[in-house]
Amino acid sequence: MEEVLYNILGAVVTFIVAFVVGMTYGGLTRKITARVQNRKGPPFYQNFIDAFKLASKKTAIHHGVMHLMGPAFLMVSSVMTLLVVPVLSGNNWFPNLNFHGDLIFLLYIMTFGPLGMALGAGQTGNPNSAIGVTRGLSQMVGFEIPWVMALVALMIQYKTTSITGLMDAQAQTGTWLMFSSPFAFIAAVMAMFGMFRYSPFDIVGAPTELASGPVSENGGKFLFVMMSSGSVFTFAKLTLYIDLFMGGASNLVILLIKTFALYMIPVLYGITSPRYRTEQAVRWFWGWPTFFGLLAIIQAVILK
Repeated sequence: MEEVLYNILGAVVTFIVAFVVGMTYGGLTRKITARVQNRKGPPFYQNFIDAFKLASKKTAIHHGVMHLMGPAFLMVSSVMTLLVVPVLSGNNWFPNLNFHGDLIFLLYIMTFGPLGMALGAGQTGNPNSAIGVTRGLSQMVGFEIPWVMALVALMIQYKTTSITGLMDAQAQTGTWLMFSSPFAFIAAVMAMFGMFRYSPFDIVGAPTELASGPVSENGGKFLFVMMSSGSVFTFAKLTLYIDLFMGGASNLVILLIKTFALYMIPVLYGITSPRYRTEQAVRWFWGWPTFFGLLAIIQAVILK
């Protein structure tokens, strides 16, 4: 009974931490971007103000059941991904629901939200939503290939499909996988650019072209749920990368340092890069990222 309570409380605390950290990182990104562009920018806590303001609004317009379910699909996908990823190693509060084979499960559940959102946005009838969804699914096909290749390389080399198994392998050898499997790390980081959708891969929202794309017909509580799920998903993906390639984290301070340093890679790259067209983005992911993914698999086969 005590273990069940630990798991429940750990899941609740994990969600709160993910929401707060994800929102804060989003606010810091806005501030850093503004400073690079020689602007003052909003305060780092502006995302919290925006989110709670949206949550307080009433929404009277909807376009059917799937429009209502789209943001829910995003939130379910984000929370399930978060609860499978171990947040802190060796901590009773954050073991979450990881299990043998969880990497394969994550490959499916991480695509569940975008596909559900695509159905919801498609029902609105807004052409901006439809175009944004088409672009997003096309780009997802692009970055999923190097991402899956990187994970397959780790599975082959270390003979496990478990996140905790890969964390244990790093603890035993004393070497992070980003050093022992560098090609897999490079392929995964390059695929991460598409996951976070910062420039030059912000073709889904593209505010100057599509009026924010799939979220065009979503406001109020709908947009609050989408902002929240995006923040939670950001934290979950960053933590997953830390667990797989950087040995995980034994406490929250180390976790924040590692995740923020990793998060700055796509953010800073995006600040200095103009937006790609859809075909350019897909071609980019099928170029060097896929090449490094192939090298990672070859290395895994040789070293297994």
